[in-house]
Amino acid sequence: MTILYLLIPLSLTLLGLAVWAFFWAVKNDQFEDLEGPAHRILFDEDENDLTPEERERRRQASRHKSAGADGDDPVER
Repeated sequence: MTILYLLIPLSLTLLGLAVWAFFWAVKNDQFEDLEGPAHRILFDEDENDLTPEERERRRQASRHKSAGADGDDPVER
């Protein structure tokens, strides 16, 4: 019976920590985008898998490609 004097305050403390963690997560927008990670896994290319050099090369290539699509290409057709 005396173990209840330890277990009840311990359980209330753990419950308080769980409630605090939940409200902290809500306050810090941890539940903002619930579907994004599920859809993100379906994409083949992930920027985080690339080295910094490959990321920079990809950015430069996309800038060059978009500049050519805007009509800034010096070669007239």
